[in-house]
Amino acid sequence: MKIVMLDGDTLPLSLPIEQLQGEWEIRTHTPVNEIVSALQRATIAITNKVPLRAATLRQLPDLRFVCVAATGYDCIDLDACRERGITVSNVPGYSTQSVSEAVIAALFALRRQLFDYASTTRRDWPQAQHFCLHRRPIQDIGGAMLGIAGRGEIGQAVGRLAQALGMQVQFAERKGSQTVRDGYVSFEQMLATSDVISLHCPLSDQTRQMIDREALAKMKPQALLINTARGGLINEADLAAALAQGVIGGAALDVLSSEPPAADNPLLADLPGLLLTPHIAWASRSGAENLVKGVMKNIAASLQGEPINVVS
Repeated sequence: MKIVMLDGDTLPLSLPIEQLQGEWEIRTHTPVNEIVSALQRATIAITNKVPLRAATLRQLPDLRFVCVAATGYDCIDLDACRERGITVSNVPGYSTQSVSEAVIAALFALRRQLFDYASTTRRDWPQAQHFCLHRRPIQDIGGAMLGIAGRGEIGQAVGRLAQALGMQVQFAERKGSQTVRDGYVSFEQMLATSDVISLHCPLSDQTRQMIDREALAKMKPQALLINTARGGLINEADLAAALAQGVIGGAALDVLSSEPPAADNPLLADLPGLLLTPHIAWASRSGAENLVKGVMKNIAASLQGEPINVVS
């Protein structure tokens, strides 16, 4: 039984491979042109973000199980896996606490202007005439309206934390939907009435670039946009222009459409009000431990012929 992890360095903790018998190979990373050779004879593949598409899968006749070391599985061609009898499992819920706390941390950082003040205090405070300095306006958290796109486990956890802080919370209906379900507001109403918008949608043809120039123009001038889900949910050029022109108040992004990003990605520019982190919202100690445990449980269940967390 050959088990190959394609991008082991994406995990901050090592997989305890001694727990399960097999011919293990933990690769630090795998370029696209090496995927097929890396998975020759492999029965089980573990991938975080290395893509497994139809053309690749056709060249891997021994592959029977894919474990996605994440909750999102848009890197896997599920239809091709079904056609070839390959079972795919993910690890749901491992990062709910970590990601939801990261959203709230970003919210505080931007609403309270922490980075702006922290970056200028050592330079400007000694020359000040008064005991305090007033630069960018500081906004409270309590009483603000948080709009959430995506009502999965993480979206709901963010909502609970926000309500505990005194925020109002509303969940957006799907963009373009002709009806609005109970407990939701229309996507357009969410854009127009939210002080902060947090994205928690999977990336699909329906959600790709759901935040574009038109959507940004409907937001409040001081509204904030937070994305810890998938970079492809946002038109990055449109967001960069909106930040540069002051169309919205700021953004906190933990994800980009291509990771690592190309050097010419417009969101790598020095943009006002942009907090950018390298896809680490999930990576608290508990999040990483939960992920490793989830991967090993998925592999063990597959080896016993009773796969769990099956998505295809």
